[in-house]
Amino acid sequence: MTLSKTWLAATRAVLDDIEKTQLPAIGKAAELMADSIAAERWVHTFGCGHATIPVEEMYPRIGGFVGFHPIVELPLTFFTRVTGEMGIHQFLFLERAEGYGNAIMKSYTFDERDTMWIFSHTGINNVNIDVALRAKELGMRVVATGSASQVAVSRHPSGRTLFEIADVVIDSRVPAGDSSVPLKNHIDNVGPVSTMAFVAVVWMTITTVAEILSERGVRLFIHPSHNVPGDTTAWDRLDQALREYKRRIAGV
Repeated sequence: MTLSKTWLAATRAVLDDIEKTQLPAIGKAAELMADSIAAERWVHTFGCGHATIPVEEMYPRIGGFVGFHPIVELPLTFFTRVTGEMGIHQFLFLERAEGYGNAIMKSYTFDERDTMWIFSHTGINNVNIDVALRAKELGMRVVATGSASQVAVSRHPSGRTLFEIADVVIDSRVPAGDSSVPLKNHIDNVGPVSTMAFVAVVWMTITTVAEILSERGVRLFIHPSHNVPGDTTAWDRLDQALREYKRRIAGV
């Protein structure tokens, strides 16, 4: 089980690196998000492919709270059939398609008090960059999370990467190739670590947002666990959170 420990060590190193280097950026991003949520507006969250995992992790989720609005475009995330309908080839084409991000943005109502939080390992593909640019045009603050310290060339006509557009960048500190474990007799590594980094950044940021809002006296509508024995009010608290979400999402 040597390689399992290699992967675990690589993951720990990335998480330690995030803690060592990214706390100021996390704090800055959390302040922007707290401002949006305190104004009863939204932190919109977006990603493509496996970068939708952090989007789905934060809300709706036990321990998450109202204020985070997931934007998940099905053709950009549902490729578990691998081939055939909505397969890998289509996904790779779509995430690079110029203008697709603008079409996605047309389906929602945004406000200049909102924050857009985009996840991308490389930050070079057109859909994420289109979304970021349009968000900026609409007056939103943009937070980007990905491997921003790696050198990558944008595929967007603007020549800019997601990380060059964002107001705040939280670097995931993940190596360019993502997979961290060399394998004997193979060119490609196994064992990606970007998902672990993304999820760590999500909860480091969201708990900081919660701390800021709590200190301001803002009530949070938190999703409770309804599986704890003896908790007789969990369903009521869940209903309250969903009612508040429904009230706020009516404008989106």
